[in-house]
Amino acid sequence: MNAQALAEHFGSIDALCDADAEEIENVEGIGPVLARQVKEELSDDATLDLIRRLRERGLRFELSAAERRADGGPLEGTTFVLTGTLSSLTREEATAMIRRAGGKVTGSVSKSTDYVVAGDSPGSKLAKAEELGVRVIDEAELRKLLP
Repeated sequence: MNAQALAEHFGSIDALCDADAEEIENVEGIGPVLARQVKEELSDDATLDLIRRLRERGLRFELSAAERRADGGPLEGTTFVLTGTLSSLTREEATAMIRRAGGKVTGSVSKSTDYVVAGDSPGSKLAKAEELGVRVIDEAELRKLLP
């Protein structure tokens, strides 16, 4: 999730490489130690050479506008957890839709989770949501929340 947060915040590997440790630390979930480690790694000549060679082979190091989390979207400040198999969306598609609307998707249920989106065979995340009193919705309810 740290990599996703960095990608969404900076939008490209070039912008991340140009950032200083303090700017990296401003990303949600990134502390000072990790920020320094990221900056050190992205300042290393061998890492920069690897990025250059991968780019030459066609690897893309930028997120499109559609892939970035929207600032000020209708779901800003809302945290989701996906569990089970959704009927018409892959987890990646659902995650992208939530992020485009400004929401955040995490991998585990906690007190700070706003919604658990449960599909078929939801597993232990559903039980955790019920234990914590987190609202559980299905795919149809998720679609109603999305623009």
